[in-house]
Amino acid sequence: MYRIRFHGRGGQGMKTASRILGTAFFLEGLEVQDAPRYGAERRGAPIFAYVRASHSLINERGIIRVPDLVIIADDSLVTVPAAGVLAGASNQTFMLISTSEKATTWSHRLNFTGSILTLPAPVEVEDRMELRFVGATCAGAAARLCGIINQTTLEQAVHDELTGLPSTVVEKNLEKALEGYTLMAEHEGCVKEAAMLSSEQYEIPEWINLPFEEASISAPAIHSSLTSELMPTGLWRTMRPVIDREHCKKCWWICSTSCPDGAINIDADNNPQIDYEHCKGCLTCVTVCPSHAILAIPEHKKPTTEETDS
Repeated sequence: MYRIRFHGRGGQGMKTASRILGTAFFLEGLEVQDAPRYGAERRGAPIFAYVRASHSLINERGIIRVPDLVIIADDSLVTVPAAGVLAGASNQTFMLISTSEKATTWSHRLNFTGSILTLPAPVEVEDRMELRFVGATCAGAAARLCGIINQTTLEQAVHDELTGLPSTVVEKNLEKALEGYTLMAEHEGCVKEAAMLSSEQYEIPEWINLPFEEASISAPAIHSSLTSELMPTGLWRTMRPVIDREHCKKCWWICSTSCPDGAINIDADNNPQIDYEHCKGCLTCVTVCPSHAILAIPEHKKPTTEETDS
């Protein structure tokens, strides 16, 4: 059985990637499972999707704990514990990272005993919506690495899964999928089917026994104040809003009230201050600023000074 996990951020097409790859496996005559896993998060949040494919009946269920192939569409996720990109990876696991770094660099950083391959990271673009096509690139690369999906089948899978979308979107996804397929030609077939797990190999979950309590004690405290401060959602950000103080007109009520997460605070002098611990990088503030005083820069190019505005 092939066990494959796609890791990326919301909006990068990981769900689409798993669907394309799953359909391609199905068109080649295999039994398939493919599904994404994410909560009620938004663009930029770490998510993953998984694909199982086998020539025989698949009895496994749930997320893939021991992957044969891990694909990371955004290398900044490696340092985010919640993303869990290394979970279950072994010396038999292949890891494919979309990055500008070399594979040897990642092997050294992670002390990873398996095999690491790289895809060229998408070039920086003004329209961040272009990054949604990275999922198709990853799907095409995965298809080539498994070695049993031909190019015609991959093309058919892209068309089948994206039926109903504008032709320009379908063609762009197809272009990116074939790009990933071509880039991995040298490594075709390196990912092999792993053995099916028997019931004797099943690992019992580490159950946590919770004592029964009165509802007033154990009910979720959804009405408690300040609980959102405990989640540093700034880790989701790929683009950072930065306020240019020379152009800021202090019309604070526009950006602060438009921020969907309340991540813009106002100081005593009516200067807006961005809370980077909880700013998710949606860039709504950049859009609504009438004086264009809020700029958007890639997160990895953030100012080297402390978390303050320029």
